[in-house]
Amino acid sequence: MRALAVFCILGLLPGSLLADPPVIEAARTDGATVQVTLSHPDTGWEHYADGWEVIAADGHRLGLRVLQHPHVNEQPFTRSLTLEAPLPAGDIRVRARCSVDGWNRDTTLLRRD
Repeated sequence: MRALAVFCILGLLPGSLLADPPVIEAARTDGATVQVTLSHPDTGWEHYADGWEVIAADGHRLGLRVLQHPHVNEQPFTRSLTLEAPLPAGDIRVRARCSVDGWNRDTTLLRRD
């Protein structure tokens, strides 16, 4: 009975609360350019992966790549960003966002030797 109640309550929640966040499938750097491959179950203009950012070890943003349109039929997809300043020494992180759920809590670590 309790399982049925939980199932019914979950069925009433908006779809965005149960949506999959954008996932960084791969990321790499080449000088000041960062390439990111991400996937997200884009449904169209109403819900799509709309950006990703590069974050320094100290937490400040090094760059933001805004994705201008949904990629419904192109999953996963790769985009690059050339940063204005050289990447700092040490590791950096990348995280993605979508137009409905915002920033993914998970980040992807890019180890730099």
